[in-house]
Amino acid sequence: MYPIDAPKIKRFEYRCCLHYLAPVRSSRVLKLLFRRKPISEDCRVLPAEKPRGQISWKYDRAEIIADGVVHAAGIILGLIGAVAIVSVALKSRTIEIAPTLIYIGGLITMLGFSAAYNMWPISPTKWLLRRFDHSAIYLLIAGTYTPFLALMKSSLASATLTIGIWSSALLGMFLKLALPGRFDRLSIALYLLLGWSGVIAYDYLPPVLPSSSLWLIAIGGILYSFGTIFHMWEKLRFQNAIWHSFVMLAAGCHYSAVLACLRASS
Repeated sequence: MYPIDAPKIKRFEYRCCLHYLAPVRSSRVLKLLFRRKPISEDCRVLPAEKPRGQISWKYDRAEIIADGVVHAAGIILGLIGAVAIVSVALKSRTIEIAPTLIYIGGLITMLGFSAAYNMWPISPTKWLLRRFDHSAIYLLIAGTYTPFLALMKSSLASATLTIGIWSSALLGMFLKLALPGRFDRLSIALYLLLGWSGVIAYDYLPPVLPSSSLWLIAIGGILYSFGTIFHMWEKLRFQNAIWHSFVMLAAGCHYSAVLACLRASS
């Protein structure tokens, strides 16, 4: 392998950034967002040569603080929402308390692991938390589907979709826990496919869900999908905070969809 001349690479990146940002230099907002994010030295080490537990973390103090604020707000709102939705679920006549608890458990678990992983200092523990953070996304997707599938009048279709979604989610969780750091791009596609697999139940859900819930489910799915653009846009400043903001907004839409179902039946 040829030796890497780090100073030359950085100067080349800087010239490229100046070239593409020249037309928008007058914009302070764009200057703040589109700043140069050089590749760290850790990223240039082959995965097989990288020490176990080492993670390349390319965020500055302002980005980490912004991401921390997003996560703190998400956890606080999630805990408040958990108490509220469980109290409403206890009065519901159509959705049993168990599907609601499964959903809210997946939501709080995802929020907790995401905050722990993204805020934890770089260490072997952070690498371990990364496994649980990524696997918790599958748990949230399957948990979000559970209350809606419990409303379906066709027990066969409900059971089939529930088994299919949870089996896929458990498989994804196993892969994230057992094979961390591999197939990350592919996993994003799997997240989206599992998240949009609910369209299979389109013929069964509209008759039993309020129209507001249907719209909120769709908006939440669009927000999740659009947010993945920022998740993969690693050169964008505050990229992580923006991505997690989309996650919180989408999770809020799906929470409101479940709550609307519970209120309609209470």
